[in-house]
Amino acid sequence: MPHHPNWLSFARAPSNQSDSPRVLAYINIRFLSLCFSLQKDIINHRDILFISFFNNNVCFFIMNVYSDSFHLALKYLKDTEVSIYNLLIMTGNFNIRDSLWDPSFPHHSSISDNLIIIADSFNLELLLLTNSIFTRYSDTESELNLVIDLIFF
Repeated sequence: MPHHPNWLSFARAPSNQSDSPRVLAYINIRFLSLCFSLQKDIINHRDILFISFFNNNVCFFIMNVYSDSFHLALKYLKDTEVSIYNLLIMTGNFNIRDSLWDPSFPHHSSISDNLIIIADSFNLELLLLTNSIFTRYSDTESELNLVIDLIFF
């Protein structure tokens, strides 16, 4: 991953070669006073980055998720019983096409129902933009542009 002196990178260290992380986060050094920390003791998955920080002596969390084509990260979050309070944002590439967030896609997916249930368990709601924009642009004309990167707050 690229390094820059003004940004700290956060990524989970792999336990073996097949466990390499597929998600990372960059935090600007201007926010170092908030004491960001990777929280593998709470969520430890190669496709989920769970970071804590402190503001006015209160602990808050942010989560970045990569959901592969098998949706392993979502299955992990659904099956893991963990009570997380003060999760401010969950964002990532969820690899789910759904008419809920992509008006150009005419179908609804049961996987998106699971994602909404997971977000709801953290008291988060999907951020829906008033003017829908694509979040993944295809390199070839034969493939469609997609809305698969989402933000829950």
